[in-house]
Amino acid sequence: MKNILAILFLGLFFNANAQDISVEKSIFGIQTGFMGIWLNNEIKLTNSLALRSEIGIENDFSVGSHYEGAGFILQPVLTLEPRYYYNLKKRNAKGKNISNNSGNYLSLKTSYHPDWFVINLDENTTKTADLAIVPTWGIKRQIGNHFTYETGLGLGLRIVYLKPNYQNGNIQNVDDSPENQLQYVPYLNLRIGYIF
Repeated sequence: MKNILAILFLGLFFNANAQDISVEKSIFGIQTGFMGIWLNNEIKLTNSLALRSEIGIENDFSVGSHYEGAGFILQPVLTLEPRYYYNLKKRNAKGKNISNNSGNYLSLKTSYHPDWFVINLDENTTKTADLAIVPTWGIKRQIGNHFTYETGLGLGLRIVYLKPNYQNGNIQNVDDSPENQLQYVPYLNLRIGYIF
């Protein structure tokens, strides 16, 4: 009888631990990297799926011809990114840390750069908005209790919403009727962050 109770207890213990292997319920953080600064939140959808939302200001190294010759610019960005953390159970089984969603992930990064403002852009250049959808592979790891680092890469598509260039309230060239541009967009991410 004692053996049966011990087996049942161990089974319940291991089953409970297996159910605990999951992404965090909600994580708030701030990150910086060579491309900008971002505030983000990850919310648990399932045990291995989280929805990351993000607001920030970033440089776009592949801005395309609409900002040709602008140099280093900073622009606001809003991002929604479902992330599938595919190796949490494997990392946990090997005794590796999975806190704060430390694991490898696949995601569909969807970013919108509104035309609110662009820092370091000539005032005569019309600001444009764009929407990018980039399938991404990445890793996220925890350093200590509150710090994380993250890297990712991907290749996707972006549509740039062009509009006429205004100067002193007038269209600069009436004959130019811009069309939206569809571009390939590479994505490379290297960030360090702090979890609140």
